[in-house]
Amino acid sequence: MSHEMVKRPIGHSGIEASVVGLGTWAIGGWMWGGTDEARSIEAIHAALDEGITLVDTAPAYGQGLAEEIVGKALAGRRDKVVLATKCGLIWHMQKGNHFFDYEGQPVHRYLGKDSIVYEIEQSLKRLKTDYIDHYITHWQDPTTPVDETMEALEQLKRQGKIRSIGASNTSAEDVAAYLAAGELDAIQEEYSMVKRDIETTLLPVCVENGVSVLSYSSLALGLLSGKIGPERTFSGDDQRKDNPRFSLENRRKVAALMGEIAPIASAHDASLAQVVIAWTLAQPGITFSLCGARNAQQARENAAAGRLRLSEEEKKTISSAVATHLSDLDG
Repeated sequence: MSHEMVKRPIGHSGIEASVVGLGTWAIGGWMWGGTDEARSIEAIHAALDEGITLVDTAPAYGQGLAEEIVGKALAGRRDKVVLATKCGLIWHMQKGNHFFDYEGQPVHRYLGKDSIVYEIEQSLKRLKTDYIDHYITHWQDPTTPVDETMEALEQLKRQGKIRSIGASNTSAEDVAAYLAAGELDAIQEEYSMVKRDIETTLLPVCVENGVSVLSYSSLALGLLSGKIGPERTFSGDDQRKDNPRFSLENRRKVAALMGEIAPIASAHDASLAQVVIAWTLAQPGITFSLCGARNAQQARENAAAGRLRLSEEEKKTISSAVATHLSDLDG
């Protein structure tokens, strides 16, 4: 595949980034069984070498750990990267809306101005940079008016500390409130062949207002990787063990879908996962696909999906196979 990595704009910000982005939740180790810093840095370097320019992280990924690793990895290459991080999941104070406890410590959803102004400085320090290209409210806080949150974000933008504004885990009402309060460039939401609800709820309002969509979990925790067949068993604390989405019946349906995708993959000399990511990026309103990688090989495989060009005919074939096999999945 000799094509260039496709790039697309982030909302009205004037910033362009690679359609495949590197997601760093797993690099923070939290909920992913720990992390290996050296391999994580290799994964980030491999992603950049392969044309990925969008790197997405968050303070909540290992309580600062993912940001610190990203900061180390970007040393000397910061200007080549569109760096996204988040705010609004806090543990430095107990305000807003209690969300969960992390190693015995309460974590709150809070998007008050006082906290955002504090959070950005912590992120800049960990990331060893003086600006964030795309700053995202990680979870929405029902206790703070969106106007106050937007006021803080627009202040950071005027100061040059952030270059664009995003929101994650939103409802259509949230998106409307952000749009009324200021300029929203993008939202970040889960989207895949097996989770398409935003097509009817969020995508219409985003398309209408020029808001980009950073989708995550394109491979649905590996369900759509082409590597988890009906014969696979899950053990120990694997989060997929009792997950209804990974039921035997679902994996049979996914295997049938993969059978139909296989000829397209081999025609492009691509993996099944790469075709799944490319199809995801071809869906109306979906701008970017954030893909996690814990080592260099995974990062390279993800990046290649952003160079894959599916024909209109191939997209149609895949879409009808998705409709046939995945329309009634469990979970």
